Amino acid sequence: MSDKLKIFSGSSNLPLALEVCEEVGVSLAAATVNRFSDGEIQVALGENVRGYDCFVVQSTCHPCNDNLMELLVMVDALKRASARRITAVVPYYGYARQDRKVMPRVPITARLVADLLSVAGIDRLLTMDLHTGQIQGFFDVPVDNVYAAPIVIDHLQGHTFHKLVVVSPDAGGVERARAVAKRMDAALAIIDKRRDGPNVAKVMHIIGDVGGRDCLIVDDMIDTAGTLTEAAGALIAQGAKRVVAACTHPVLSGPAFARIAASPLEEVVVANTIPLPDGVERAKITVLSVGRFLGRAVRNIHEETSVSTLFS
Repeated sequence: MSDKLKIFSGSSNLPLALEVCEEVGVSLAAATVNRFSDGEIQVALGENVRGYDCFVVQSTCHPCNDNLMELLVMVDALKRASARRITAVVPYYGYARQDRKVMPRVPITARLVADLLSVAGIDRLLTMDLHTGQIQGFFDVPVDNVYAAPIVIDHLQGHTFHKLVVVSPDAGGVERARAVAKRMDAALAIIDKRRDGPNVAKVMHIIGDVGGRDCLIVDDMIDTAGTLTEAAGALIAQGAKRVVAACTHPVLSGPAFARIAASPLEEVVVANTIPLPDGVERAKITVLSVGRFLGRAVRNIHEETSVSTLFS
């Protein structure tokens, strides 16, 4: 690799950043992140970046606001230190669910975050499985939205399924589920749900035949796991033999772990875009690493080669 490449990391997911560095073949660049007694963030770069192609790995997961602000401050530090190009590597893009006005007098916070990153000084964004693809249009800089599906599918192909059906937990995820179903030569089903409030979902009915079949629920994230466990229960009630799930971003807040443990789900496959907290029951949860995949994307961006070839 060129000696004009540096990879920095915030504090949200250091193990993932180290995996990216290992794949690229560079050491993690030195930087310190401190906080004043009132919580104010202070960043200091530990090495020269003038003229370098710099990448900052930082998921905006819990604590979302602290991690987002940390990313913004680090980008500003790189810009003021005369980095040639700054790419924000944001495996999990927080606030992505607020991508449109769903009622009067509410913000479009996904756009606000895009504006903040642009003003801070990023030249490019590398992210994974955006909640909705149109968020790419909120940026005036290039956006590479890569997908964890190849890694997840490779893992799942080691399983033995009986008449597999890939299930979208809502209408918005049909395109994602269809892509997985095509790759796995499986049927497709859709769950029609009515959301009564934030993090609350009620399953209404299932579109498609799941009776006597194995089901794979595919989604981009699991937050409180309400939607996921309701969906699993509905599938079993409709005669599904077994239910597994796969998602990219394990937000897993509130009662998520307890709900998954008590659900009929056999396995929940997630990526390590968000680190799981210590000291929690991880029964049924399988974590796959996307570090090498993101590392290859970083290398291709640095070498000005195609990122889309990662999916061929």
